[in-house]
Amino acid sequence: MLPFNKSYFVGTETRYIEEAVRSGKISGDGLFTRRCEAWFAQQLGSARALLTTSCTDALELAALLLDIRPGDEVLLPSFTFPSTANAFVLRGARLVFVDCAPDAPALDATALAALVTPRTRAIVPVHYAGTACDMGAVLAVATHNGLAVVEDAAQAISSTYQGRPLGSLGTLGAFSFHETKNITAGGEGGLLAVNDPQLVSRAEILREKGTNRAAFFRGETDKYSWVDVGSSFLPAEINAAYLWAQLEALDFIQARRCAIWRRYHAALQPLAELGVELPAQPAYASNNGHLYYFVCRSLAERTSLLAYLKARDIAAIFHYQPLHRSPYYATRHNGRPLPRADRYADCLVRLPLYVELAEVEQQRIVREVLAFYRCR
Repeated sequence: MLPFNKSYFVGTETRYIEEAVRSGKISGDGLFTRRCEAWFAQQLGSARALLTTSCTDALELAALLLDIRPGDEVLLPSFTFPSTANAFVLRGARLVFVDCAPDAPALDATALAALVTPRTRAIVPVHYAGTACDMGAVLAVATHNGLAVVEDAAQAISSTYQGRPLGSLGTLGAFSFHETKNITAGGEGGLLAVNDPQLVSRAEILREKGTNRAAFFRGETDKYSWVDVGSSFLPAEINAAYLWAQLEALDFIQARRCAIWRRYHAALQPLAELGVELPAQPAYASNNGHLYYFVCRSLAERTSLLAYLKARDIAAIFHYQPLHRSPYYATRHNGRPLPRADRYADCLVRLPLYVELAEVEQQRIVREVLAFYRCR
């Protein structure tokens, strides 16, 4: 069976983990944590970059940092992972779902302005497949209405919008280093990019269980105390050591993934002639090779295709179920139809994409996909 995903092992991870263990500092905020955070702060141009145990935690930290409260409204896509929503539901927010764009699973930025109310506090765009939302339109609505923007950049490491790194354009940006992402922190990990300098001090406090511990270790206070709400978002140093090895190999990893993405896109062009939707790549967005998807013409067609590929030992899969139809939130949604989110949920297919996917294996996947459509 060709797997859908396979985490890439650079080879230096175990050496760096051993260094972290021998340092005697494995509870986090050690040498490798500082290296990773400095790397991201420099790459993103952020005021502060804070490693977290997951992207879920990064989003939850963002919701705390923005002081989201019961009754506040947050605009976000329905076609996303529950973590995007949970972070704000946990603070008591009301979710206002946005449909997908006409030509991409990303949120439809042109729909945002009509959804803003006096209770709206934040917009949470999700950069699906590592391709930027129309951030110019998102930021225009946010600026006009005085709203925060939290970029869910879980899939978007190294991707850009008009040359600017994703995760750096909003008030805050959240990244994932889960094993399904381009790079991993040993299975799980995340990062919060704090782009507003005024939020840095409080972000450090919230991440450190509501204490001013970071300021204490910098010598800025004579003792550290409980000064705010907070939680334990800091990952172990072992995870940071694993992540550092991955960051050192990031250029190679990205080059390999993008090459695989481009081969898929070129080889599957015949599907577009049949009415199958291939991924759009807007002029303003770069591609980081996170995943390759296409959109079948119907749910029945997708069901048949996935079964066909599985029978031939190829693990292709679908993706999110829309949150507005979820068992948890369907009765809380205001009932607005979101047809594009429904369509992507019913028809989108993801193909295997990982660093070690050999070209001959990829050719086999393409052959089988094309053979399926020739038989129909």
